Amino acid sequence: MKQFWHSAFGLLAVTGALLGLALPFGKMATAAGVSAMVWAFVISCGAGCVLLAALLFGGHGPRLTAHRLRYFAIAAAISYAIPNLLMFSAIPHLGAGYMGIMFTLSPIITLVLSILFGVRRPSLLGVAGIIVGFIGAVTVAVTRGEAGQPAEPFWVVVGLLVPVSLAAGNIYRTFDWPEGTGPIELAVGSHLASAALLLAGIGASGGIGSFSLLAGIPLLVLAQVASASAQFAFFFRLQAVGGPVYLSQIGYVAAAVGLVSGTLFLGERYQLLTWLGAAIVTIGVFLTTKAQKSRRVGAPAG
Repeated sequence: MKQFWHSAFGLLAVTGALLGLALPFGKMATAAGVSAMVWAFVISCGAGCVLLAALLFGGHGPRLTAHRLRYFAIAAAISYAIPNLLMFSAIPHLGAGYMGIMFTLSPIITLVLSILFGVRRPSLLGVAGIIVGFIGAVTVAVTRGEAGQPAEPFWVVVGLLVPVSLAAGNIYRTFDWPEGTGPIELAVGSHLASAALLLAGIGASGGIGSFSLLAGIPLLVLAQVASASAQFAFFFRLQAVGGPVYLSQIGYVAAAVGLVSGTLFLGERYQLLTWLGAAIVTIGVFLTTKAQKSRRVGAPAG
């Protein structure tokens, strides 16, 4: 277990797989009538409470400082509350598999934001990857979801905003990571802050009544909370070990899980053009990833 805790690849595979489970779980929950905001709250509140209990059991209570509180609030909004709300709102219209493909755009967008904010300088290979990924994204977008059930362009845009928000979160969490703070502590604070934001939104929109529908899907709620708790414990550790661009590659694994579960278990079907676009995006991500590895290898020491 200790070796796994230091393995970027192992953490990437497990975190991505657990993230991918949120796609079919979310589709089943919204099909049962649970609102997107309530289901996003279930994830953040459930994961936050479970991880808080684990933190307290280990004798480490959360330490609150002005920096940590700021980090919790910003990370909660752009990394969890907003993307989860967008994702669970779009899944009924686009499908779990299609939404999974959107996750694969996160590495490319993360690199673009890294360049724009001066975190990294662009290389020719990186720019080529961004262009190829963009072509793939456009190809996927024009298919507008499941075969024979084209979604409104509005929902395609909503789906595309998910990897944008996730990429912004990847950059922010690395840039503003509070010194001396462990991954579990950050996961607890960020998710409880996200739960608070979502609960305020639920109350303001009059959606409290949707909570009663959770009683009809208790096993699904437990499965989602368990997978989310494990996912976010590994998520922040992966951030520390691999960095923001490597972390963003959990979208590959999540997309694979979303596509497989969507087609095999939820009866989703996608056009050949959708699969072609997904392949083009994968090529683009491969190029951007190779560009990052080349830059690390060629970087001067010190």
